Amino acid sequence: MSTPTASPGRRPPLVLRNRAFGTVWLGQVLTQAGTRMFQVGTSWWLIGHVASGDGGFAAGMLMALSTLPAVALAPLVARAIARRSHRSLLRGAAAGAGTAAAVLAGWAAASDLPVVAVYAAALALATCQAFFDPCLTTSVPELVDDEDIEAATGFELSTQSLASLGGALLGALVVDGAGVAGLAAGCAVAYGTAAVLITTVRFRAPASAEGPSGNADAGVDTETAAAPAPRRTLRRILGRLPYVRAILLCFTAANLFTTAVFVVMPLYTAKVLHGDGATVSLLEASLGLGTLIGSFTGARVPGRPTAVGSACLGAMALALAVPGLIAAWPVIAGALLVTGWCVGVIGVRFVALFQRLVPAADKPAFFAVMQAVLGATFPVASLLFGLLGDHLSARTLCLIQAAGLVPAALALLLLPRRYRTSDAPGARPVDAPEAERETADGHVTRPEAADAPEAEAATPAPPASTTPAGGTR
Repeated sequence: MSTPTASPGRRPPLVLRNRAFGTVWLGQVLTQAGTRMFQVGTSWWLIGHVASGDGGFAAGMLMALSTLPAVALAPLVARAIARRSHRSLLRGAAAGAGTAAAVLAGWAAASDLPVVAVYAAALALATCQAFFDPCLTTSVPELVDDEDIEAATGFELSTQSLASLGGALLGALVVDGAGVAGLAAGCAVAYGTAAVLITTVRFRAPASAEGPSGNADAGVDTETAAAPAPRRTLRRILGRLPYVRAILLCFTAANLFTTAVFVVMPLYTAKVLHGDGATVSLLEASLGLGTLIGSFTGARVPGRPTAVGSACLGAMALALAVPGLIAAWPVIAGALLVTGWCVGVIGVRFVALFQRLVPAADKPAFFAVMQAVLGATFPVASLLFGLLGDHLSARTLCLIQAAGLVPAALALLLLPRRYRTSDAPGARPVDAPEAERETADGHVTRPEAADAPEAEAATPAPPASTTPAGGTR
């Protein structure tokens, strides 16, 4: 799949030397940017142009509907990824989202658009994205050679931040300039283009479709060669991974407060800063830019993942408290930049950790589980903070967000004391990066070949929307 290069010492980026992966990557950018643009744009439309007095609840309901499918459909998503051709699933999800956006654009252009129609469109787009994101992550081995899997995974994580940055920057601006009709039309073009791009790509057969020789035929299309994977229940997957489960629970609790920023910031802009769509776009872009920087620099942050994650959650708490104390948009933009950087670092470090700890056979369903678990609190957070926003000041909501992150940061910091490689004295934490580990019988084990150093495995990650810190989907 990879094209040989003339200079072995300096290889071009993966998206340039692997045309199949580069094409699918571009489709990923388009779909995720379209989804984020729709969320930010319609949220601002509800608060700034439609709702009066209850804009917080209206925007909270929209964000809740935008994350509900990833949680409610997790079992169905996992089965679909395991049993169906990944190319067909990706193409169908992008085409379905494009159709829903096109219908909404036509409706908005022809007549006044009821709020319920926007809610229905948000639910449809989120449903399609709930299939697209975990399927793409699972499809990486079908697009790249084995030595490029880590780089491809890291590239995918960083492009989530890039797509979110572009979508957040355009969403409110497009609504102010062209209304919901223009917003939906732009999303329809993005989704439709992604579907066409994915159609042109031939996926390699997965490992389960390999012949007796053990080598997959790069010319075999998974549309006809894919064999259904053994079914594993979501409960069984998490039951076999207690340490990973504990990490996910910590971030799920943190997400109750971090993801509320997508409701709080538009409210803050309207009620405290008295700004317009450009201000919303600036603040959202600051968050996205910080996430992008964090995705590229996260692998260079020293320390165990749990220690880094706890420190980042603490830094996020401080940063999210700033808007509650200082009502100046440059200061708030800087605080959101720091918040986004922490999100990016956490995503890179913990997705790399999950790649090492989760058995290969469980990875197809695990990403659907991760998206569902991390996104489980998003609908609750959106509705709760949206409703509170109609009764409390936006500055108070920022302080509540900050206070809520402190217990999650402490819980994450204490996890390695409970989960170790063995019960022997001096056993190292299971998340000790690139370290030799001492087993109960006194032998020292080194990381396996699959456990690549984090500088490679996590190069620029929720659930959601999300990386483990709260994601942007």
